Amino acid sequence: MSLIKATGTIGGLTMVSRVAGFVRDMMLARILGPGVASDAFLLALQLPNIFRRLFAEGAFSAAFVPMFSRRLHSEDGQASAEEFSSDVLSVFVPLLIIFTALFEIAMPGVIWVMASEYQEIPGKFDLTVALTRITFPYILLISLVSLLTGILNSLSRFAPGASFPILLNLALIVGLLLGDQMRGETGNDALVAYILAFAVAGGGILQLLWLWVWTHRAGVRLRIRRPKLTPEVKELGIIILPAVFGAGVYQVNQFVQLFFVTRLPNGSLSYLNFADRLNQLPLGIIGIALGTAILPMLSRYIGTEDRKGADRIQSNAIELAMLLTLPAAAALAVCAGPFVNAFFLGGRFSALDASITASVVVALVAGLPAYVLIKVLTPAYFARKDTRTPVWAAVAALLVFILFNLVFIERFGIVGLAGATAAGAWLNSLVLYAILVRRDHYRIDPVLGGRLLRQVAATAAMVAALWPLRQWLWPWFSGSIPERTLAIGALIGTGALVYFGVALMIGAIDKEKIAMFKRRKATA
Repeated sequence: MSLIKATGTIGGLTMVSRVAGFVRDMMLARILGPGVASDAFLLALQLPNIFRRLFAEGAFSAAFVPMFSRRLHSEDGQASAEEFSSDVLSVFVPLLIIFTALFEIAMPGVIWVMASEYQEIPGKFDLTVALTRITFPYILLISLVSLLTGILNSLSRFAPGASFPILLNLALIVGLLLGDQMRGETGNDALVAYILAFAVAGGGILQLLWLWVWTHRAGVRLRIRRPKLTPEVKELGIIILPAVFGAGVYQVNQFVQLFFVTRLPNGSLSYLNFADRLNQLPLGIIGIALGTAILPMLSRYIGTEDRKGADRIQSNAIELAMLLTLPAAAALAVCAGPFVNAFFLGGRFSALDASITASVVVALVAGLPAYVLIKVLTPAYFARKDTRTPVWAAVAALLVFILFNLVFIERFGIVGLAGATAAGAWLNSLVLYAILVRRDHYRIDPVLGGRLLRQVAATAAMVAALWPLRQWLWPWFSGSIPERTLAIGALIGTGALVYFGVALMIGAIDKEKIAMFKRRKATA
């Protein structure tokens, strides 16, 4: 499967998931709004998700996929890969059960470390502990999902792994509708939060069943047996440990972020969540999709010592990532106010809430290109079984994040925290690229560099067109649903038309690659 086709498959399904997540957060803003119940539920959702990223997008997948791919293309083929996966699964499941049980027991202490300030608001701390105990088993389910996703991705079956997040978002949407109906006129926001927490666990079960069915359809038969530390499992552990530490640094970053945000005024975590929903839309569609797609491809080229093939994949990924990310980041920054008003304003989400959230969006998307570059550059290390170097890049980013928070959070509040996140991401991406250049693993050639500069120029032209348009359409963004829809459509349509039109005229898009892709598609 080509990089463009793989990225399109993953990105398309991820877009559906992100849209479903967007609908979920729009409903959450209107039904609960920023407040005690919303903050408590979002923190309860954050904790298992922090550990989810450790497995689903971090250390485990980075170590498992290359090892599975190597066995899949060995002399014994799929039989060897299945045997390895079953051994890993047999060790993996008991460890996850023990890990989950320990956290369930220690949950009050965990929440106290993360959000001791919640004790100052009546009922908020106890509600957060109760909700997190309900949501935390999700880590057990989603970690098994990540293993199955790694297997399917190695078989070039990207669709199931890209589509499973949709199920969780659907479960949460149903939970919101049910909770709002059961609450009625009582105003019992805690009831809605409890139903949402149970929806998280139910969504995890659906996701695991979905991936298990697709793995079975792919002809892969996995068995759970008595745990045994085989040489292959030990090798996986040796590879994964530094990656766990590296991903752990990222998770410490998340914990530090939660530590700071829970000490800000009530509702701050909700503002950050709603702003990050806009930021995550292009990040998930572009960054995660590309990072997932190129890891198996880079592993194959590097495994066969095909330097030109590896460089081509890496350059294509960077070019495609920036082609889409630069205009997305600029458009989100310019149109943050209109977007937040159009999508979230209403119900329990006030105009003041919208104004604060828009400011957070601007700060977050300043780092959006860097977030995507991290996703695109990290596979270059993982494909070489180097899980240590990203650790040090993550450590540098963490130190910058903490420093910026100490300096700016008191003055700028939640906006300062978002800005610190963006600054850390830029340092992380620059360090990753600089080390690749120093080791002569990869460098941006002049052709790609020139194309990136032209993409920046096309982005500037788009911003010049969007700024007066947003001012003219401003009243529509808080109007009726048809008015909001038309206004958002006008911004998106104008931005896309100007950006891609200028990009084609000045050579920011490689027309030969597009033509080649069309010829391949026609031949297929």
